[in-house]
Amino acid sequence: MIPHPPQVRIAPGFRPVLAVLCLLGVSSALTAEDAPDPAAILNAARMNQSRQSAELTGQLRTAADKAPFRLTVDNGKITYQFQDPDQGIVLVLGNKDSELFERMGGRKSDITPARYDRPVRQSGITYEDLAMKFLYWPNPKLLGSDSVRTRAAWKLEMQAPRATSQYGVARVWVDKQSGALLRVEGFDDSGRLRRRFEVVSAQKVDGEWILKQMRVETFDPSTRKVVSRDYLEIDGATVAAPSPAP
Repeated sequence: MIPHPPQVRIAPGFRPVLAVLCLLGVSSALTAEDAPDPAAILNAARMNQSRQSAELTGQLRTAADKAPFRLTVDNGKITYQFQDPDQGIVLVLGNKDSELFERMGGRKSDITPARYDRPVRQSGITYEDLAMKFLYWPNPKLLGSDSVRTRAAWKLEMQAPRATSQYGVARVWVDKQSGALLRVEGFDDSGRLRRRFEVVSAQKVDGEWILKQMRVETFDPSTRKVVSRDYLEIDGATVAAPSPAP
């Protein structure tokens, strides 16, 4: 008989806002002494997104420019509102998949996979990164324990479904205490690193820890050198209590 995997318990805790990969405030406490089932870790991350509420302001800072934004999170819907030009990007996290669409000029349109590899606001972040499809890839593997900036983390690996992504593999580091994503790396089909997202610092707002700065590095897969380094920075936020479970 296969033993039942340790459960992932939902509880308040450290809530860094990975606003572009963009788990806002994953707050699942992974408290089992033994390693949880990797699918349960990802499921808890997705579930927590539907329970957070927050209003944030910040900027996406590239080497050449700064793009201020307003980020709203409400019951599983994450909206990034940019100006000049006006652009709203909306992510909806479902039980089995995510949806990404755009609001411009009073019109709403789906962001299709044909646009997934295009940059957002001339940054190293793509629309696929915003869509967070990797959280739904099947058969995740738990690679073991690791640490990110002194935080103990579970390290997981997910294989992309065939011909559906610019990435072949994604690896994620999930905080053991809180369940927050601390680092995400995307690799091409040959196993070469293409992009890395990592929480650099956090701040306390309304008694909750949220993101202060996240670094986004894009690599040349052939040379393994960084070709761009961008930052997502939060300068103001109001964090509401999680919505009650249905």
